[in-house]
Amino acid sequence: MGWLATVSVAVLAGVLRFWHLTEPRGVYFDEVYYTKDAWGLLTAGYEINSSTCSGPGYVVHPPFGKWLMAASEGLFGYTNCAGVPHGSPELGWRFSSALFGTLAVLVLARAARRMFRSTVLGCFAGLLLAMDGLEFVQSRIGILDIFLMTGVVVALACLLLDRDFGRARLADRLEGTKPGDDPRRDMFGPRLGFRPWRLACGVALGLSVGVKWSALYTIIGFAALAIAWDIGARRTAGARRPVLGALRRDAAPWLAMFVAVPIVVFLATWTGWFVTDGGYDRHLYGNGFVAAWRGWWSYQMAVLKFHEGLHQGHDFASHPMSWLVMARPVAYYYSSPAYGTSGCHDPSGCSREVIALGNPAVWWVGTASLGGMLAWWVSRRDWRAALVLVGFGSAFLPWLLFPARTMFFFYALPSLPFLILGITGLAGLALGPRDASDTRRLAGALSVGIYTIIVVLLFAYFYPVLAAQVIPYSSWRARMWFPGWI
Repeated sequence: MGWLATVSVAVLAGVLRFWHLTEPRGVYFDEVYYTKDAWGLLTAGYEINSSTCSGPGYVVHPPFGKWLMAASEGLFGYTNCAGVPHGSPELGWRFSSALFGTLAVLVLARAARRMFRSTVLGCFAGLLLAMDGLEFVQSRIGILDIFLMTGVVVALACLLLDRDFGRARLADRLEGTKPGDDPRRDMFGPRLGFRPWRLACGVALGLSVGVKWSALYTIIGFAALAIAWDIGARRTAGARRPVLGALRRDAAPWLAMFVAVPIVVFLATWTGWFVTDGGYDRHLYGNGFVAAWRGWWSYQMAVLKFHEGLHQGHDFASHPMSWLVMARPVAYYYSSPAYGTSGCHDPSGCSREVIALGNPAVWWVGTASLGGMLAWWVSRRDWRAALVLVGFGSAFLPWLLFPARTMFFFYALPSLPFLILGITGLAGLALGPRDASDTRRLAGALSVGIYTIIVVLLFAYFYPVLAAQVIPYSSWRARMWFPGWI
């Protein structure tokens, strides 16, 4: 029943994301870059210079997300460098985004179910992600951020599975033993051996960095949670020196899974660059194994310099502190069809827009939930509250270190799942324990139900400006609640 319910939420999300996926036609916003990069990877194994249609292109993000787009372009269609379409180009470069955006809903629902031990709360979390406007828009455009967020959500799910796996194995290896049987075990706890879900977490994190470098901070956050949970598990199991036990028993495999594995996986995403001869800086230092690595490292340093110097102005640039209140969403696409054209039936004219705008009921309540999570952790030291705070902090706080850099609201997408988990935690507290009074349970169910209805209604209200529907200008203007949204 748990799988049936969570898959149902994911199917709903998929229908919404794939419906009219090819609209608007052509490329819009940063699709102008990534669709060409994906075509280059598909046809040559490296990004081709889109200005000359030959030779290497200089790009500033790792290739894995563009490889995913290249895969769907190979299946459904693309537009080559000369502008000649093949198959269904828009479906080609957006299919992977819609697929991964849908997958994120399913995985988050399952992760929340495991966290809170409730199918209702798992479906609640999945529905919030399905009904968020920013996640919806990023799932319908051929750019990288949806792949980054989905990678983080998959890594989160693997981390939760590893936590349960590690505790179960710890219990198994202590079963039937008595204090004094093994002094070293009494001091440090038993060895836990190979942990497959921790390996899977490291792989997912490495692939996330292979989409965008910013996932590096999530690796740090998840690694800190993992070792803290290991210490807590050993303490619960009766180890007299749990911190030292975690360092002695778990530190080496922990480093392997959160350092070595992500590095190896990240490097593997560059395979196309290494096995071909045309990539940017591929032969900067000549031929041979060492020269290739020197060229690759020079390329990475050039990318780092680019990001450090990205300070030019942009109409839709915003400071990270404004992201949580959605002060400046990004208009990806806008047109103003005249009466009688493009389906406009209003004499005063129409608007058609794709705006990267989150669901206010999710982002604003999610931001407020961080305070609740902090209070929950301080008062009860609940590991779920710590997960929300650390996960959100690792996805969001690093952006505050670069106040002069040009940044956009959609950079906050990887922090969204943790806001949703914060809301879900508060919803669980509102519903109360199973043995709560009927009055308490009814009040909690009503409050959570009303909130869910508000989320769904707001998504429906903003849907026209998320999905490029032609609506009267007055209707479009009514949805622009603040001057910063225009």
